[in-house]
Formats: sequence, structure tokens, C-alpha cells
Amino acid sequence: MTERLPIFPLGAVLFPGLVLPLHVFEERYRLLMSDLLDGEEPHRFGVVSIELGHEVGPGAARRLAPVGCTAEIRDVQEDEDGRYDVVTTGGTRFRIEDVDDSLAYLCAEVTPLPEEDGPGAQDAVPPVTGQFRRYCDRLVAHGAQVADLDDLPTEPGPLSYLVAASLVLDRTDKQRLLQADDAAARLRLEYELLRRENLLLETFPTVPASEFLGGGVSPN
Repeated sequence: MTERLPIFPLGAVLFPGLVLPLHVFEERYRLLMSDLLDGEEPHRFGVVSIELGHEVGPGAARRLAPVGCTAEIRDVQEDEDGRYDVVTTGGTRFRIEDVDDSLAYLCAEVTPLPEEDGPGAQDAVPPVTGQFRRYCDRLVAHGAQVADLDDLPTEPGPLSYLVAASLVLDRTDKQRLLQADDAAARLRLEYELLRRENLLLETFPTVPASEFLGGGVSPN
């Protein structure tokens, strides 16, 4: 079954369970927020990564990734000038079937994607957990502050999304993780990416800034 969602294109990838703050200032997305808040709860929209183009600007041409994630509004504050500061949480992955660009903001018919562990998922948890702890230790050695790792998820799905959201990766790799067929495939990809990143951290004296190293507000 498909459903219709308003779409918020971003220069970032949202994962299920990830907290995403947004500062909404462009007119079309102010209208999106206003329309959502006037409707019934839950107030949900789709976040889709931009593969080509820009987040802002009148008439900005964009090519959207084929898979996105729903964002549910958890907290919202409207400024006197009509801007919004919004806190959302990633919900369900979806595949875009059709895009409607006839309105002020994009809408799309989307198909929710199943969340399955996949074959070998549980076996992939220990090696990914070990590589991820090494990765975080290396970040700390480079002067970064990381979250408490005492209570890492032991279930394949939650662990796969935590690691995906935390890694310092370019948008292409992030999107590959979001689009993985199941948790097992995502964990296998994360294992290879973690091995690569750990080698880089051992080789180079500095690391790039990351959403993992400090929270931030995504503009639109």
C-alpha cells in the first residue's frame, strides 16, 4: 500500500530512530509545517536526501534519492517571523513511487519498506560492535567527544541504524546504508566501512567534523 507524504529534501540522510532538528525558514517549508500542524497527529513528513542540486533557493532543481525516511514532529516552536524550530524523530523507511511538484512544496506517493533482520543478522552483531567500539576509541584519541557506549543495542536492526547514523561518511555511503535490504546487509556494509574508517583514523592525525561529534540544526 502506498501513502502520500509531503517531502522535505535535505542535504543529509535521516535514519529510523535518529533525532533530527530542523530550522525551517524557506517559505515553501513554512507552508509545509503549517499544513502539517493544522492536520491530525501524528504530524509526519518524508525526509529525502538530495542526490543532485541544492536544498534552498527559488526554483532549485533537485534529483532526489529513491529511498527516504519519515520524520515525526516531537517538538515545535514558531517564531514571530513565521520560522519554525522543529525536533523530529526518524520513523519508517520508504521508497518513492511518484513525485508531485505541482504544489508549493513536493509531495510523493511512497511505499513503506519492511524492517527485517535478514539471514545472518545476529551473527554480524559482535564483529560490527567490536569495530564500532574501536572506531569510537580512535575518535576519542583524536580529541572527539562521543556518546556513552555502555548500552549499545544488541538487536541487529537498532544497532545497524545507530552505527549508520554515527559514522563519519559522505552522503553516498549514508544513502547506501539507508537503502540496504535488511539489517544483515546493512551490518555487513558497516563492517567494511568501519574497517576502512579505522584504518584511516590510524593513518591520519585529524578527523573531519561530523554530526556524530556534535549536534546541529539542519537548514532547509
